[in-house]
Amino acid sequence: MTDTVAPPRTDNAPTFPSDRTCPYHLPEQYTRLRDEAGSLRRVTLFDGRPAWVVTKHETARALLADPRLSSDRTHVDFPATSPRFQTFQKTPPAFISLDPPEHGAKRRMLISEFTLKRVKGMRADIEKIVHGFIDDMLAAGPTADLVSQFALPVPSMVICRLLGVPYEDHALFQDASRRLVQSATAEDAIAARNELAVYLDGLLTKSQAEPGPGLLSALVTDQLAHGEIDREELVSNSILLLVAGHETTASMTSLSVITLLEHPDQHAALRADPTLIPGAVEELLRYLAIADSAGGRFAKADIEIDGQVIKAGEGVIVSNAIANRDGAVFAEPDTFDVHRSARHHIAFGYGVHQCLGQNLARLELEIILASLFERIPTLRLAVPVEQLKLRPGTTIQGVNELPVTW
Repeated sequence: MTDTVAPPRTDNAPTFPSDRTCPYHLPEQYTRLRDEAGSLRRVTLFDGRPAWVVTKHETARALLADPRLSSDRTHVDFPATSPRFQTFQKTPPAFISLDPPEHGAKRRMLISEFTLKRVKGMRADIEKIVHGFIDDMLAAGPTADLVSQFALPVPSMVICRLLGVPYEDHALFQDASRRLVQSATAEDAIAARNELAVYLDGLLTKSQAEPGPGLLSALVTDQLAHGEIDREELVSNSILLLVAGHETTASMTSLSVITLLEHPDQHAALRADPTLIPGAVEELLRYLAIADSAGGRFAKADIEIDGQVIKAGEGVIVSNAIANRDGAVFAEPDTFDVHRSARHHIAFGYGVHQCLGQNLARLELEIILASLFERIPTLRLAVPVEQLKLRPGTTIQGVNELPVTW
């Protein structure tokens, strides 16, 4: 074993996570963490507990693939970044909270609906959905709230079609989803989660009586009926798929539009050459990293890496936002460049827990950005970017309102 450096004292460790002051720039504290030597920094969480934050791309990938780190969000050692994480300790876990081999068995039940081939087959339907909401926005314009009129309803309808959830219930589940991911207290988050559980349990009951289209009905018929998954697990997985399936893409849409409008040279490059859009989506995913503290883990055994020892029981957070701005991997990392080859970012995580829905998210974003700027070439922010109210760092990064005009 090589000599290791003793962990820094945590008395003055910075708190984590930090709020953004710009939709697309790192918080100042994250920049400082990134620019310090080493790839592991001590931070203090909201409840006063210490944790390690991973700040370099290579170390992030190594740890996300290390089986000695656990993703069990129900465990007392999991590094919760807000009181909202108590919902995971008080409710049955979804598959992302499981470790191998259980995680792989549950993930395989879902993967068929998210393969690249399956997702490519959804292109025409997604294009129709996107253009339908653009039509509605144009008819109601020339000003709009891009979040409520476009960025949120598009992925909401897409995930409804995939899961077999009635879109006419969108007001109910969108409101509960927002409260679940943005609640400041455990009580509010648990209440929102319970509302979603009751709603989705009712849909599962209907599917048992009369199977219909969509993934949830297929899981009821193929898995629940044969005892391969229990009902509470299926409800938890359904909540995860529904919430993550529209909240993340909605946030990426809003921040991507802001970023492009605030970088007119890059926006012009995309309009001049639409073939750049797939690569631009990868760069936006790297640059924005909206789930920048989603890589929470805790050590099940001591791990020696990059001159430090992560002790068994210690919390580890892979910050996607910081690792995706690693200058050793991405030249001029704080520069937004649609010509960059950024596919090796970790915005979707890495290893066995890499985001199940990444193929769908990529396709949605490609269609959304191509269609929106083609149909509304004069789109612009209706207020200065400094006036936009950003969500806190404890949740999915984004804005709840985005006034635009054309």
